[in-house]
Amino acid sequence: MNFEARLLSAPEHHLLLPLLAAYGAEMAPHLAGAAPATPAAMMDLISNDPRAEILLAFGNDAPLGFALFFDLPEIVFARRCGALDDLFVAPGARRQGVAQALIEALAALGAARGWSHLRWMVPETDQAAIALYERIAARAPWRSYVLRLDPRASL
Repeated sequence: MNFEARLLSAPEHHLLLPLLAAYGAEMAPHLAGAAPATPAAMMDLISNDPRAEILLAFGNDAPLGFALFFDLPEIVFARRCGALDDLFVAPGARRQGVAQALIEALAALGAARGWSHLRWMVPETDQAAIALYERIAARAPWRSYVLRLDPRASL
């Protein structure tokens, strides 16, 4: 499958709607009592946050996957870094290199912006994602923790 990954402009955010619907449906079992947001509500949140940026992978003019990320200050190095918050590939496009292409495009963007590094988290239970990340990145020497402020928001 041929595809490209590119940064979306705000007027193009509507292209995310089918992927956001699939992402919400897939994440619903991981929510503890709350229903996932509607795709329109997800898109509004992204579109109205000037810090949120989206890389979208396309194939045959169809959206295949997205990476939601932030360009953040990294004060230890007095530079900037990238934080990948969500990466999703449509079920029919998985195991075809879309996730890796999104991460490679994000790494290239980060290198052009002078980032010190790109960081992300993955649930311990997502073995397919872990297998990819173990091949293309180094495991960080720190742990991630979460302080749940709304127990209905996630498990």
